[in-house]
Amino acid sequence: MLDRLQALVDRYEKLSELLCDPDVASDNKKLRDYSKEQSDLQPSYEAYTEYKTVVEELEAAKQMQNEKLDDEMREMVKMEIDELSARQQELEEQIRILLLPKDPNDDKNVIIEIRGAAGGDEAALFAADLYRMYTRYAESQGWKIELMDVNENDVGGFKEVIFMINGRGAYSKMKYESGAHRVQRIPATESGGRIHTSTSTVAVMPEAEDLDIQIHDKDIRVDTFCSSGAGGQSVNTTKSAVRVTHVPTGIVATCQDGKSQNSNKEKALQVLRTRIFDMMRQEEEAKYAGERKSKVGTGDRSERIRTYNFPQSRVTDHRIGLTMHRLDQVMNGEIEEILSALTIAQQAELMDKGE
Repeated sequence: MLDRLQALVDRYEKLSELLCDPDVASDNKKLRDYSKEQSDLQPSYEAYTEYKTVVEELEAAKQMQNEKLDDEMREMVKMEIDELSARQQELEEQIRILLLPKDPNDDKNVIIEIRGAAGGDEAALFAADLYRMYTRYAESQGWKIELMDVNENDVGGFKEVIFMINGRGAYSKMKYESGAHRVQRIPATESGGRIHTSTSTVAVMPEAEDLDIQIHDKDIRVDTFCSSGAGGQSVNTTKSAVRVTHVPTGIVATCQDGKSQNSNKEKALQVLRTRIFDMMRQEEEAKYAGERKSKVGTGDRSERIRTYNFPQSRVTDHRIGLTMHRLDQVMNGEIEEILSALTIAQQAELMDKGE
């Protein structure tokens, strides 16, 4: 473990030298790539630097314990040894986590698709609630939200909403949200006071960049049409909405959020590129995963991952058995505790496998 970490530390120090090189400083691409690589290595570098210091201080304290000391000094040395030993164990645990294989998409922006599934209008209303929950969480992280497309129903719910979250590390946190989200509550339209169960599906995809997926003009078909739903006369009377079809895969992306046809086409292409990249990524993962399912779920949007029970103000994540009785706060975007627990569960599984 320490040999692997030493190699990372050596690379970090080499990058420090490269970043001081005038040739690198004048090359924007190299400067950007080296700076990002060093930033990614910094937590490992700092952990290892502290670990070496703690080990040296612990060894010195143990040697001092063998010297002739009065009772007070001996007690102080013992306390120092206990503290340093505890810190050494903490750092070893931290280093093991830092050395776990990192998802190459973790730093990427995400495109999220939420759809009302089983439950009609109530499912669409819940899809809108999930959209608000995620946008409020994103705001708390300092991330930017960009609405790509939305299809509303007559009661203010979303049959479908597609949006992007721009922020470093967005995928690392949001990737666990893919799946079916179940809600149990009394709909506003229910006169008998009966609790209904509905579901909405969430798909979280890392944004595909031009280098990830290149789409050739000959492989796409572009159709324009008048926007539907909310937006006012200017939206509904012009052919600003765009549907882009990737002919080789049959994947389709639509955008009608803006008034500009060119803007909608760019957004539709962005969604299309991301969907194709996500399909390829899932096929690649399935090739290696086989029949194995992760403790935090496969990310399959047909898999029920969480239940939101309004009468009991309860949220339960079924993948890790986590239950919280703070539904109001969760629906207001306070989901960091859930996402952190899922991250820890994933790390624990990787460590158990010895990866």
